[in-house]
Amino acid sequence: MNTVLIFTIAAGGLWILTYLLLIYRGFRDRKCGMPFAALCGNITWEYIFSFIFPVPGPGIYIIYIWFLLDIIILIQFLLYSRDDLPKPLSHQLFLPTLVVSLATAFSLHYFIALEFSNFTGVYSAYGLNLMMSILFVHLRLSRNHLLGQSMTIAICKLAGTVFASLVSYALYPTSVLLLLLYILVFFFDLLYVILLHAKKKDLDSRLAPL
Repeated sequence: MNTVLIFTIAAGGLWILTYLLLIYRGFRDRKCGMPFAALCGNITWEYIFSFIFPVPGPGIYIIYIWFLLDIIILIQFLLYSRDDLPKPLSHQLFLPTLVVSLATAFSLHYFIALEFSNFTGVYSAYGLNLMMSILFVHLRLSRNHLLGQSMTIAICKLAGTVFASLVSYALYPTSVLLLLLYILVFFFDLLYVILLHAKKKDLDSRLAPL
């Protein structure tokens, strides 16, 4: 088994674990731990590269699993986290907002694939990954709790993205854009881990007996 395949399986497995932990925490805490825009971007990317431009090789089965898990996370958002959106969007305009967000994400992924003739989805995937990493940092800073989040989720996401970046670098070694995206995603994932650790220490200190 070659190194690229091993790293692909490691990246896919760690991301599956990230999703499973998000789902577990979501049901336990009754709070979706994935930001709304990231969820729309994920589920549409996985649909496109599962069924419209199916990626070659064993990676397709990993994407199938991601897609099914993201459907569960979308259900959790509908059940628990609609109120995280601004009030007009979370009530009267929620369904139109959801439809427009999914359509926008779908269109961006689809036309990036056509524009760059990149039917493995790597360019839109890392753009999405950067957006998701920034949104997780925003989620941590905008909430005064850790419901739906955990250090294990943060570390699994970071580690999965490191393995995925190594795979992509082996396949696209001359792409300066992708190299920049790898570095930026790693920076924001690491920042999220640091912020999460600091918040956990702060909450633990408040609960500790005097």
